[in-house]
Amino acid sequence: MTTPPAELAGVRYIVDDVAAAVRFYTTHLGFTLRANPAPAFADVVRGQLRLLLSGPESSGARATPEGSAAPGRNRIHLTVHDLDAEIDRLRAAGLSFRGEVVAGPGGRQILLADPAGNLVELFEPAGR
Repeated sequence: MTTPPAELAGVRYIVDDVAAAVRFYTTHLGFTLRANPAPAFADVVRGQLRLLLSGPESSGARATPEGSAAPGRNRIHLTVHDLDAEIDRLRAAGLSFRGEVVAGPGGRQILLADPAGNLVELFEPAGR
């Protein structure tokens, strides 16, 4: 299967409050609202990433098997230019992180949770 270059990569996050999720991603992480048939669903984008925020009444949430309510260990990965500045900015906005900064040969990262508990990895590549 080939994907046209202009097509966005989509990730679905199940959320319990679509409006809160939209505020989180658009206010704090630079996403733009693409569509918002709330309260069931919203569609936000950042670059080539399309994040589908599916509330309890959405078809995406209804198709999710029972027992899958808790967020998993999967996460979206957002590259940032200055991790420390992003951490300071988000903490000043009242957000908290899951753990501390972890460094490795590829760079540094920290995890943030959206209002529903879905994880977002902020990553600064090595050498910046």
